[in-house]
Amino acid sequence: MPRFLLLLLTAVVGAAEPRKPNIIFILSDDLAQGDLGCYGQKLIQTPNLDRMAKEGTRFTQGYCGTAVCAPSRTSLMLGQHTGHSPIRANRELKVEGQLPIPADSITVAKALKGSGYATACMGKWGMGMFDTPGSPLKQGFDHFFGYNCQRHAHSYYPTYLYRDDQRFELPGNDGKGVGQTYAQDLIQQDVEAWIRAQKDKPFFLFYAITLPHGRHEIGDFGAYKDKPWTATQKAYAAQVTRLDADIGRVLALLKQLGLDEDTLVMTAGDNGSSFAPSSELGKLFDQAANGLRGYKRGLYEGALRQAALARWPGKVPAGRVSEEPWAFWDFLPTALEISGTPAPAGLKTDGLSLASFLRGGSAPKRDHFYWELHEAQSLQAARWGDWKAVRNGPAAKVEIYDLRTDAAEKVDLAAQRPELVAQALAIFKEAHVDHPDWPMRTQKQLQEANKARKGESK
Repeated sequence: MPRFLLLLLTAVVGAAEPRKPNIIFILSDDLAQGDLGCYGQKLIQTPNLDRMAKEGTRFTQGYCGTAVCAPSRTSLMLGQHTGHSPIRANRELKVEGQLPIPADSITVAKALKGSGYATACMGKWGMGMFDTPGSPLKQGFDHFFGYNCQRHAHSYYPTYLYRDDQRFELPGNDGKGVGQTYAQDLIQQDVEAWIRAQKDKPFFLFYAITLPHGRHEIGDFGAYKDKPWTATQKAYAAQVTRLDADIGRVLALLKQLGLDEDTLVMTAGDNGSSFAPSSELGKLFDQAANGLRGYKRGLYEGALRQAALARWPGKVPAGRVSEEPWAFWDFLPTALEISGTPAPAGLKTDGLSLASFLRGGSAPKRDHFYWELHEAQSLQAARWGDWKAVRNGPAAKVEIYDLRTDAAEKVDLAAQRPELVAQALAIFKEAHVDHPDWPMRTQKQLQEANKARKGESK
């Protein structure tokens, strides 16, 4: 074959099969908008995330799946809001682990693996131990490193971690705050090694960092050691700055490997503010940005709006600040569209693709957002347009807020706007699909059910 024809054929084949983009979702445990300089934090240093915001888009109304760990992560991975999701609260299993997601779940990782992506999860999983259907290795991930159980992940000096499904010990650690090996050091090293190994093929990385979740353990207070703060305040600030540094290392590695422009990186917290405004950490760091009401385990805006950034040089506009809402369940359809992956058979998602939105377009239009949570009692919330409804228990009255003029949710309009209460009740009824594990219960009913369940497990 003449050389010019060979070159032409090579060019045509290359043009027909462009490299699929890499996708990295970095989920930090309990990071709030108010923790980051780009959202207004003045006391904690976050230079890498602040630069990421300048080089990409910062979202002021990016919503988590719900306001605690396991159901929020399940919403992200399965593309379902918590009215449809199989996990709607944190529920521990003995001896270790959480209630697993079902075997037939279609996760982001399963879908992308089927499209030729290498897949990995590092950090904390919390959606099923390795001997259950919810194991990350049974849910589409080629590789896992870190903590599976979220209770185990409370320790930054644990006595063991997992490499894939194999437990390995960390000698010198007591699991109670003292030790020789800081778990995040090992997890970050594994992340970087894995990215290097995938540099020639498309990959999906779910980096579920435990920082800055309590316990607030860190070996060095760094820049905060001489601050006139409590030890907990110094540790929290140092954890956030360590998180920032590790994300900065990932971004620098992508650039070093020539993958910068081929990689969408999204970062988020798994819920909004974690601390009451009057608490030791909430008061000093003003964690609920812009005076938003509420924090973890509630469904007001302060608990649901999380710290969210997106960066993809040449694709995601630099320096953009978007106030348009989206939610965790949008990530799965977004990953499908960006990667050119057809929707798997049987996929049921509440999400809408953000692909055009991330590139600078408008957020997709939808009828409503919906959340529920079954911790102290069954909570529900919905947003449609700028209207927000909250019901703090199945026997509680519906509250109505106008987020356009009252993002802090101070003025309940339910008495003046009964038609909006009726709309909210209709959404609550339509969006909540009954599930045997998640009936709508009052606080007393949940307490009685928890006692019965503990009795059965003895």
